[in-house]
Amino acid sequence: MKLVVGEAALEIDQIVTDSRKATKGSLFVALPGTQNDGRKFIKEAVSRGAVAVVAEKEVEGKRTPFGQETTIEVQDAHEALFKLASQFFRRPTHGLHLVGITGTNGKTTTAFLAQSLLKTYGRKTGLLGTIHYDLGDENQAPLPFKGRQGGDGIVTASQTTPGILELQSLFADMRKRGTTDVVMEVSSHSLDQKRVFGLSFDTAVFTNLTQDHLDYHKTMDAYFEAKKKLFRQTTGLCVINVDDPWGMELKRDLSERTLCYGIDNHQDIYPRSISLTLQGIQMAVTTPIGELEITSALTGQYNVYNILGAIGVGVATGLSKESISTGIAAMKSVPGRFEKIDLGQDFLVIVDYAHTEDALSRLLQSVSSLALGHVITVVGCGGDRDRGKRPKMGEVASLYSRLSILTSDNPRSEPPLSIIKEMETGMLNKTPKPMYEIIPDRGEAIVRAISLAETGDAVVIAGKGHEQYQIIGDRIIRFDDREVARLALSERKGLGKLYVVS
Repeated sequence: MKLVVGEAALEIDQIVTDSRKATKGSLFVALPGTQNDGRKFIKEAVSRGAVAVVAEKEVEGKRTPFGQETTIEVQDAHEALFKLASQFFRRPTHGLHLVGITGTNGKTTTAFLAQSLLKTYGRKTGLLGTIHYDLGDENQAPLPFKGRQGGDGIVTASQTTPGILELQSLFADMRKRGTTDVVMEVSSHSLDQKRVFGLSFDTAVFTNLTQDHLDYHKTMDAYFEAKKKLFRQTTGLCVINVDDPWGMELKRDLSERTLCYGIDNHQDIYPRSISLTLQGIQMAVTTPIGELEITSALTGQYNVYNILGAIGVGVATGLSKESISTGIAAMKSVPGRFEKIDLGQDFLVIVDYAHTEDALSRLLQSVSSLALGHVITVVGCGGDRDRGKRPKMGEVASLYSRLSILTSDNPRSEPPLSIIKEMETGMLNKTPKPMYEIIPDRGEAIVRAISLAETGDAVVIAGKGHEQYQIIGDRIIRFDDREVARLALSERKGLGKLYVVS
């Protein structure tokens, strides 16, 4: 760091990276980004009361317009922010046991399972992930942080993996509550954008890698390179799914410090027997600490992998066999992950977050193997996101469903019908005479699917899971697949234009 202008000794009340949140006594850190350059907002931050600025001197050949306020020049603003935030919040990760989980699919469920078994062992464990941030003590409300919502120690998630500043604030909250362990979902974006820079993970998990986010990463190799960064920041064991080819490559790259799991590859952790029913999973699992008898209320073979990954966390952390088995059994469900909507009907209705080709394929294969009748799938693809996966999602839906209903899923700035047409090409090119309908209004699509279901059938509503909104243009509209499904089951009619998304 180099002081360019002003005084080095200043009292700072808060650190901000958003100029709109600057107040008197703030330190503004101007972060370069993929869409906006924080240096453009230095003047605004100062006008709102920022007493000091941290910025890179030059970003992509553009020099920073330093003013007369106290300014510190740095080589890397993200790295500087980590050091500043860590000091400001008094090194909150010191003494915390961090578990990082990355992969395209399965992060959330694996994280919930890992938290459950750590809690069962008696460790006060927080969780940071897609659904929410659990600060580790449900009996206390979260401490103040601008933009937060929630209560009872549960904070509404702003992102799968928060930014550097919010992370340090959350860790500080957890430390004040006596939290000892934190399980984190770590996204590829957060790794690439240095949101977890400076963190040292005690254990890391790799679940799998399949096509997603190529609008951002461009290639699968670049996507994989982003994921690998987590394991370079891990001091302890790396728990890896070696049934996944990218996982096998990661194992070869790491060579040591690995704890491998799979169903097909019998390495460190694998099931000797598996029983899958609608009521859950039972299996006997071989591990380095002995045989485990596992019973879980989760459903489907893909959840076998999530359970094996969580067992790996337990083994890597030194938990007892009893704590691992009990912790797995204690975790009954995850919001929006194979969530059954049951109002006493004689067919299944399942809401799931599956929004990639691989996740949808695994979900529908699991449902097909368990349902007595036909599978009816409601599915869409997000707008302004990886277009390459749209035909593949359509193809998968038609392969494993008697009927597919193509609909909207956060269309954002794109016309919903244009997204659906791209999905349709996958059906028409790969599947002979696919049975499908196009209903752009997601609410109407769900009602239609449920109205067609007969005894023993399964209606799968895929893509949004726990989400409680639709993003249409620049609007965020309240929408919850589960609420719509319950209404449709109650009435079998009548939503009309209540949930218009087109």
